[in-house]
Amino acid sequence: MNIRGRFSLGITALTALLVTPVVAQQQPDWESVTISTVKLTDGLYMLMGRGGNIGLSIGDDGAFVIDDQFAPLTETIVAAIAALTDKPVKFVLNTHWHGDHTGGNENLGNAGAMIVAHDNVRKRMNPDAFKDLIGSSNQAPPGALPVITFSDEMNFHWNGDRIHVVHVMHSHTDGDAIVFFEHQNVVHMGDTFFAGRYPFIDVNSGGSVQGMIASSSRVLGMIHPDTKVIPGHGDLASAVELRAYRDMLEAARDAIAPMLARGMSEDAVVAAKPTAALDPIWGTNSERFVRSVYQSLAGAGH
Repeated sequence: MNIRGRFSLGITALTALLVTPVVAQQQPDWESVTISTVKLTDGLYMLMGRGGNIGLSIGDDGAFVIDDQFAPLTETIVAAIAALTDKPVKFVLNTHWHGDHTGGNENLGNAGAMIVAHDNVRKRMNPDAFKDLIGSSNQAPPGALPVITFSDEMNFHWNGDRIHVVHVMHSHTDGDAIVFFEHQNVVHMGDTFFAGRYPFIDVNSGGSVQGMIASSSRVLGMIHPDTKVIPGHGDLASAVELRAYRDMLEAARDAIAPMLARGMSEDAVVAAKPTAALDPIWGTNSERFVRSVYQSLAGAGH
């Protein structure tokens, strides 16, 4: 069976999962999406397409994939992997539960990969209705759910490396995993790190600005100046960019927290433009970010 035939059913099911009726009328042109491959070390790559950045380890043990973007891109992603290795995808590790990182789960799981994630990823993909980056969705199909879950940390001894996976609490969501390739000096941070832009903090899924700051600080304490840092979105980065990102989060928190303490409403804080000094660097469309910081400081979502 060719790749298109193998994944056709999964694509149909997960396209329905990932788009709302409104969006369905304006579906992306998936055929036009290309996957670019960034070599990090011998045997380790970052794949960029549409959705969260993918990490890829290849070697004698087989392919180890971090996140898998959207279901309609599985064929293109598999082709990009096949250009680098003839070994099958053995593991897919989800950094969190959002559809732009887990959309290919069912397809890759049906092809033989074991899906791995934090306990809360499975829980959040299971409810009858949930919210993600795209909007309301139906329950994830059973084949998309992680079959191996962890609560705090775990290790893979794979392709000659020790892949150390840690859970960070209440960061982008309540189920984020950060993945360290210890021998190759690379870390994949998922959506706890948006390189060069304001992040989306999913307060409704247990995310918080304090947790985002804590996760960035934790990684900075564990990496070296020459460590390669894969963000959930954006270009490959280093400790320099991650530190600037952490400092931005702290500056935003420190600007908004006193306004909240004075009893200002969320709309009033947005109108006050507390991130005006940061916007030229991190993005002029800052309203969603300001609202998420305000909501997380106010205790929403916990």
